[in-house]
Amino acid sequence: MIAPAELAAHYSRFRVCERLLLTGHSHQAWPDVARDAVIEAWDDAASEVDRKWERAAAKGDRLRAGVRTLLDDPGSEVALAASTHDLVVRFLSALDLGRRPRLVTTDGEFHSARRQLARLAEAGLDVVRVPAGPVESLAERLAAEVDDRTAAVVVSSVLFETSRLVPGLDQLAAACERRGAELLVDAYHQLGVVPLSLPRAGLAEAWVVGGGYKYLQLGEGNCFLRVPPHAAGLRPVVTGWYAEFGDLAGAPPGGVAYAAGAAFAGATYDPTSHYRAARALDFFDEHGLTPEALRERSLHQRGLLVEAFDELDLPDDLATRDREAPAEAFGGFLAVLSDRAAQLQEGLAAAGVHTDSRSRHLRFGPAPYVTDEQLRAAMTALGEVARRLG
Repeated sequence: MIAPAELAAHYSRFRVCERLLLTGHSHQAWPDVARDAVIEAWDDAASEVDRKWERAAAKGDRLRAGVRTLLDDPGSEVALAASTHDLVVRFLSALDLGRRPRLVTTDGEFHSARRQLARLAEAGLDVVRVPAGPVESLAERLAAEVDDRTAAVVVSSVLFETSRLVPGLDQLAAACERRGAELLVDAYHQLGVVPLSLPRAGLAEAWVVGGGYKYLQLGEGNCFLRVPPHAAGLRPVVTGWYAEFGDLAGAPPGGVAYAAGAAFAGATYDPTSHYRAARALDFFDEHGLTPEALRERSLHQRGLLVEAFDELDLPDDLATRDREAPAEAFGGFLAVLSDRAAQLQEGLAAAGVHTDSRSRHLRFGPAPYVTDEQLRAAMTALGEVARRLG
């Protein structure tokens, strides 16, 4: 794969050579060609006016094709939306919550699912929140909570605070299938940094939600829901008028019909995001940024961060890390544990190092255009900030 310093030349607008951008798990830089795509969207609108939608649809199809490739799932239905929350709501609206009022999740989910499920619990649904740790037994503990009243299990494949991969999701999927419950996997923190093959992962019948704001460099507005084959015929309550495009499936007399393969579609949207996504996906293909190559670089970069952090020899009561799990058990960022994570983040920002924090987790997220020298400089800065705080 192209070297980081050479790759960085394609991200000049984000000034990745001038700034220490270690927010790769939250917001990676966009390649310069993404700006060209935004201009292309404008020009298509100006020249074609309302006829622009044919061109916009082609960009959406490119995004769907990219998602299918990332999931190793060439024939799947893929619904698009501006946010994962929108898609999670569409998914929930397809469940028979009257007959199965129980939802099972973890206390380590991202806010899109966490807040919505908490609100549904306030509204009277039975929402079970299983502790995310220890992650080694998480899938097993989730499976134990699935019963005949369970409509769905909602779980991430990589936990957004700790970067831990959740093992055993294939066993959880099997438990859901036995009980007739659905499994929704949030792969947002996996795609683009850890390869995911649904067939090999035992998730062929799982729903998968994710987006391009993080590792995929697609920017906002590029979220997706992979609809499993067995879901054909479901009639989500919350859906858009695009769900009527194409051949309409059967509906009750006088009822609302759904187009085959589009039941979870939305409605009129800003297509600029899909132009940007299509160009970024092409850029990845042109430069060999495959999931496997990205994983190789990520492991190297995270390993370098770990080594440099350990060399700081900071007191554990100030800052430490998970030293129990092997490198392959983590996703794409290093989580430093500290009761003063927010202060460390602020100090790093003042020193020109961009990170972020979630509760006790200070997160360092490298990206394929970040050089080893930049990673070492970031850790040197952490040592200086920590010593001032300590």
